[in-house]
Amino acid sequence: MKTYTISEVAKELNVTAYTLRYYDKEGLLPFVERTSKGQRLFKESDIAALKIIECLKNTGMSIKGIKNFIDWCADGDSTLQQRFDMFMERKAAVEKQIKDLQDTLGLIEHKCHYYKTSLEAGTEAIHKQDKLEIPVTTT
Repeated sequence: MKTYTISEVAKELNVTAYTLRYYDKEGLLPFVERTSKGQRLFKESDIAALKIIECLKNTGMSIKGIKNFIDWCADGDSTLQQRFDMFMERKAAVEKQIKDLQDTLGLIEHKCHYYKTSLEAGTEAIHKQDKLEIPVTTT
């Protein structure tokens, strides 16, 4: 069975070796084996688990929440419902993030159009009715 060093795994996942050591310290990598000298040896299955950890982290889940998930996995089938519920919550959180970003993108696209047409006209005066412009007062 092929194993990988921490440096190889860090490069594969585009994280630092420090991040992987931190995950280990926080109890997120109980499955990773070590050599007699204490060096971590990662298997393909460990890399797959790390990809799930990174995915959960990217959804905004805390390290503590990820640790709970890892513990549930170790507990086996008795925690299937908790794991399903957690992923449904993560899915809802990501869907909200996507919607929020789409709303942000819509406003940015509006402002790009606003400034493009203002530049073409040589003035912002053509947008007198634009309620999305920041009012400027002169004193």
